[in-house]
Amino acid sequence: MHEHPHRPPRPVSAAACALALALTGVGCAAERDPDVYTIMNSSTDEPYHTWDQEAMDSCGARVGVEVRQISVPADQLVPKALRMASSNSLPDVLSVDGSDLPQFAAAGGLVPLEEVGLPTEDLSEGALSIGSYEGVYYGAARSVNSLGLFYDTDVLAEAGVEPPRTWEELRTAAAELTGGERYGLAVSALATEDGVYQFLPWLWSNGGDERELASPESVEALEYVTSLVESGSVSPSVVNWTQADVNDQFIAGNAAMMVNGPWQLPVLKEHPELDWAVTEIPVPEAGDTSVAPIGGTTFTVPVNAGHPGRERVAAELVACMTTAEAQLDWSTKGSNVPVAPEAAERYREEVPELAPFVDQVRTARSRTEHAGTEWNTYSQAIGTALQAALTGEASPRDAMEGAQARVEAELEDRS
Repeated sequence: MHEHPHRPPRPVSAAACALALALTGVGCAAERDPDVYTIMNSSTDEPYHTWDQEAMDSCGARVGVEVRQISVPADQLVPKALRMASSNSLPDVLSVDGSDLPQFAAAGGLVPLEEVGLPTEDLSEGALSIGSYEGVYYGAARSVNSLGLFYDTDVLAEAGVEPPRTWEELRTAAAELTGGERYGLAVSALATEDGVYQFLPWLWSNGGDERELASPESVEALEYVTSLVESGSVSPSVVNWTQADVNDQFIAGNAAMMVNGPWQLPVLKEHPELDWAVTEIPVPEAGDTSVAPIGGTTFTVPVNAGHPGRERVAAELVACMTTAEAQLDWSTKGSNVPVAPEAAERYREEVPELAPFVDQVRTARSRTEHAGTEWNTYSQAIGTALQAALTGEASPRDAMEGAQARVEAELEDRS
């Protein structure tokens, strides 16, 4: 998911080859004003754009330079950056979705942040995951998000049901809370990134792996989700629901529980009559670790050939934009979660309703951690398998075996 709460996760684009050509091509970079630095992001909407400019002005003053914000719609950010790379005119700082970071890093377009003074010792697994490519740290996150299990506290209390912590508890609770027009649980199971994003906690927490979709652990994860639909605890319509649709169903009382992210908080707050809480995504067995995907944007420093001094100043701006104080401020405003331990603990106190996400993001990982620039291939295969199993077109095993075969064939074609 993006840093801005109303945007769904989008697929990782496959433009690494084009970027590599752009970055290795010969071009004449425009002369830059030594006192002006640019930061490009997708912060086009208000109040985010204004919040970002305020943070940039503050950090510019601290570092001693003027900072200019270049905001591009999220779906146009990568294409614009590619065009800028071809003319050696990338901004001093590029804020990209964590899922897009690998293609820039793989092409050699980003400066390893440790080389310009940003340490990694105190970073959580989640922060390292979203900001790294092949073990090298390239992107500093200001705030992140993940998925949790939201539940209607009144409905659960009336039914005498405790918030579930394991798969079996969730299965039982969802069944007990299903009745009339209400389902026990709502999820997104689209073939697109919304549905894939929501399937990953079941896959990863069970020891499954997108690189081994036909493994017993991976198949078992799909079998579990399919069983919830087949038992009637989850609506068969989830194959058509976005994460925003899921939230609407929950608010309308058509679902007692839902899987969703902290970006839904602004919409939930519009319905004070709904008493809700959130907990971590249930795990297969008590004591297991809940592993969910981590989303958000990262601040990166593009390679500025011939001007290493600018790279170091750009890194100072990145460090300033991602201090614990800056993380807490942005996360509190934007319904996301800070990654710095100090900020995370203060966030628990200031935004208690979203505190469980602090724990969830600590063990969360990036969708591209293992798949890198090939994530889109895996995502499409998982989405197809999810739809096939939930609509009854194929058994979970056949669906996942088909997905694995599809991934292998596509990767073979590219090699």
